[in-house]
Amino acid sequence: MANTTTNHDAIQNWVHERGGVPATVEATAESEDGIGVLRIDFPHGGRNDNLSTISWENFFEKFEESKLAFLHEEKTSGGELSRFCKFIDRNQDQ
Repeated sequence: MANTTTNHDAIQNWVHERGGVPATVEATAESEDGIGVLRIDFPHGGRNDNLSTISWENFFEKFEESKLAFLHEEKTSGGELSRFCKFIDRNQDQ
């Protein structure tokens, strides 16, 4: 079952528990110093060359500016820690 949150601490804790880091898709940045589409990178499974790690401060600035919510799953159907997550429009469920 998936949960949705906009709580920064909850998002950061979920990501840290799974060995992830905040990231952006470099090719989607609107300017050279801008931040593009947000992602969570899990580098222990192999580095994604399309992603660039960013600070949590920059991540949450873009998260709020884009009015996003974090859709995530705690456990897989087999009971393992899940890494499923995506960003959705925070007004989508309203």
